[in-house]
Amino acid sequence: MTRVLIVDDQPLIRQAVRDILTDGGIEVVGEAANGRAAVVAAQETAPDVVLMDIRMPELDGIAATAEICASQASGTTRVLILTTFEEDEYVVEALRAGASGFIGKSAEPEDIVAAVRTIHRGEALLSAAATSALIARTILPRLPAADAWVGQPLRQLTLREREVLLLVAGGATNQQIAERLVISPHTAKTHVNRVMTKLGAPDRAQLVILAYETGLVVPASLAQRS
Repeated sequence: MTRVLIVDDQPLIRQAVRDILTDGGIEVVGEAANGRAAVVAAQETAPDVVLMDIRMPELDGIAATAEICASQASGTTRVLILTTFEEDEYVVEALRAGASGFIGKSAEPEDIVAAVRTIHRGEALLSAAATSALIARTILPRLPAADAWVGQPLRQLTLREREVLLLVAGGATNQQIAERLVISPHTAKTHVNRVMTKLGAPDRAQLVILAYETGLVVPASLAQRS
């Protein structure tokens, strides 16, 4: 059974999320009202997933995510950001800190349950449309020239691996990558894992961030201004 730690400074939100997860057959192993308490609770309970709010007292969700993901004691603990549309830039920072994905506080109960299970399986929760729009509104206007990707670290990738990275950045699943490149899903997964290893990315979320930050992926709106 998936074990979850709920982190939010609002008691009503924590209770609502606890009810949703419990009804969905997910075990809630603890709660925390701020980032500092979340780091301690994650070390004590070793949850599979931390459902993390961003704006909290004492230590915000971004800093807490960084500490949890960097901690050897966290083991395979993954972080899922619970956010609102007004926090776009904070979500990007949380992904940089090691979070594996994000979901809105307005999501349907069944979607929250599914998101937690997706993260527990080791997959990144990144809607292609939402991620592209989010990053375009935040980090992309500050990117270097679009040809910056030819330098390190992407230079070490083969042409096929660059293709795979582009597809991952577009939100493609392993199955979709396989269909696009006419390869088996197993081969697609192998390529994705090899790209993550070469780039030192722990999951697909970090591959997406890296693809945008290096300029490998530039949205049309930004390209038109260059």
